[in-house]
Amino acid sequence: QVQVVESGGGLVQAGGSLRLSCTVSGFPFAAYAMAWFRQAPGKEREGVSCIKWTGSSTVYSDSVKGRFTISRDNSENTLFLQMNNLKPEDSAMYYCAADTTYRRCTLATQNYNYWGQGTQVTVSS
Repeated sequence: QVQVVESGGGLVQAGGSLRLSCTVSGFPFAAYAMAWFRQAPGKEREGVSCIKWTGSSTVYSDSVKGRFTISRDNSENTLFLQMNNLKPEDSAMYYCAADTTYRRCTLATQNYNYWGQGTQVTVSS
């Protein structure tokens, strides 16, 4: 069974920080590209950041570049998203996703075939 579970979300004031974690099991985590997406009420799901299996290639959306950092610990089967200088516009449900087919680092939602249940991030103004 493939399990993708996010954690670390919560309520934070603007300018604060959060660190999201995504633990995975049921597939060889180290072999696949991983990504973070987010979706706010009434909006489409959007890519935030992705990372290749080696961890050497990353992509960030323009809205988070310079504030967020994606990383992975393959020994722990865990994906991270360090979010600094959070803004109210960052409020959303954040999802962890895996690309087990193409193993590419992209921000295209349909490239990912395994998803977690999401963790809520709320940034107050």
